[in-house]
Amino acid sequence: MKKLSFSNAMLWFGMVFLYVPMLIMIIYSFNGSKLVTVWGVFSVKWYGELFDDQQLLDSVFISLKIAFFSAFTAVFLGTLTAFVMTRFKASFGKFTLSTMVTAPLVMPEVITGLSLMLLFVAMSDMLGWPAERGVLTIWIAHSTFCAAYVAVVVSTRLRELDRSIEEAALDLGATPFKTFIFITLPMISPSLIAGWFLSFSLSLDDLVIASFVSGPGATTLPMTVFSSVRLGVSPKINALAAIMIMTVSLLALLFWYLSRRKEKRERMIQVS
Repeated sequence: MKKLSFSNAMLWFGMVFLYVPMLIMIIYSFNGSKLVTVWGVFSVKWYGELFDDQQLLDSVFISLKIAFFSAFTAVFLGTLTAFVMTRFKASFGKFTLSTMVTAPLVMPEVITGLSLMLLFVAMSDMLGWPAERGVLTIWIAHSTFCAAYVAVVVSTRLRELDRSIEEAALDLGATPFKTFIFITLPMISPSLIAGWFLSFSLSLDDLVIASFVSGPGATTLPMTVFSSVRLGVSPKINALAAIMIMTVSLLALLFWYLSRRKEKRERMIQVS
């Protein structure tokens, strides 16, 4: 029998520490009692009540819509920023841009949310736009701070690229724009996908910034959950969290299965 090494013990400890609370929450989502911490009988009634709660479903739809569009905007802005950070010559402007991009990564979200709220208020007074805070202002705010994360991820990938491939395309007559579209983008596509999913997760999870820049008609899912938890945890929140965890787990297993199939096909091609 193999001895349990220190690294394996720490791995299992971390797995238990992270995932056992999620497993307990999934189990208690089938609790028929109104008291979240007291087990009653096995029941799925909270799932039914979850889908009958129109306010909660609306907040889920708003959060998913904002996260979806914020992720695309953040990838677009972050990719352009990363290209400037890695391909332009060193200058004061480049140093300033790099500093401003990395600042949201270490800045408290309270400061970011407060500054964006003051910006929107000032713009509304001076320009009349945005007329009110809502989905649009949350989308702009989430795109702003998510673009910083995308810029860091994409810039790391751009620094690792072999520039000779791009130079060969330019020597063969391709314009810089075509080289970027047909050569650079396909090579950095894994980092773009990673940046998109990271931005989607950050936007979907954000509470502090959204609380500052949202309006009465735009309540995101974290804001709804937080307001309901202050009055006592509802079993419907457990049901919602269980659905989200199981959805993410199924997607992760699907991507893992597809990647394994791709690796097997590549091995078979190499052997043949």
